[in-house]
Amino acid sequence: MSRLPALALAAAPGRRQRALEIAREADRRGFAGLYCASFGDNLGLCVSLAHVTERIQFGTGIANIYVRHPFEMAASAAYLHEVSGGRFRLGLGVSHGPTHQRYGVQAGKPVADMRQYVERMRSVGDQFGPQPPLVLAALRKRMTRLAGEIADGAMWANAALSHMPASLAEIPAEKRAAGFFVGNMLPVCIDDDRRAAEAAIRRYLTGYLMLPNYRNYWKEAGYIEEMEAVERALAAGDTGRVAEIPSERWLRDVALYGSEAEVREGLQAWYAAGVNTPILVPNSTRGGQQQAFQEVFTAFA
Repeated sequence: MSRLPALALAAAPGRRQRALEIAREADRRGFAGLYCASFGDNLGLCVSLAHVTERIQFGTGIANIYVRHPFEMAASAAYLHEVSGGRFRLGLGVSHGPTHQRYGVQAGKPVADMRQYVERMRSVGDQFGPQPPLVLAALRKRMTRLAGEIADGAMWANAALSHMPASLAEIPAEKRAAGFFVGNMLPVCIDDDRRAAEAAIRRYLTGYLMLPNYRNYWKEAGYIEEMEAVERALAAGDTGRVAEIPSERWLRDVALYGSEAEVREGLQAWYAAGVNTPILVPNSTRGGQQQAFQEVFTAFA
């Protein structure tokens, strides 16, 4: 395959060295990028990626603006930009309510907070050195519009393929034509047993179904009845049913699963929809992160 996607990478405690080995393998195989989830220290992981990889683009996907001062973020970003030889992208986002509560963070209005944060980062100029390209985490249209205004790219997670044209319409066409980064963290599970792969993807997406921001986005994408049914189940305390409520149509709209050929073919639809950097989030029916990445490497060999 001539065009390889990017990959999502996380470094769980006790498995951080293995994550770096996966990164080196992705670099060797020519994947388009590595984007590090907010789980754990993703800026720390990116520092390691700058030194253990040679060619691959990488970045945060995303770094939470509420847990790091904008001047400190600017300093870290400039460092990574320099030591990586320009391969780093800084992905910023506002995260979610449960995360804010866990950290004891008082969040304000997401769009206004993001605008102010970026302004404060840029107010230091080149005090720390040149800054890398900036990518904003986007779900709904207002944040997408802000990304089109002040950033170099936008990154979704679990976006609906059918809704991408409407989302991308918020970004000026001339900016997209000039190389604007359009990424989406896309859950993938490769298994010839499609029912097993579907079950794995449903398990992965359960946590996102419990987040109001994601349900509101999927409502915007046309899945109103399904998301309202999820909300009724949550209100009743029936969390065990949440994963099974959304339709197969929804699942096929937000994820890739099935055989190697089905996943490769399905990926082309995301490129056609304007996502120039699909970011596969590997899942497996047979093991953990190492197994899931190996299945993706084999599928795209």
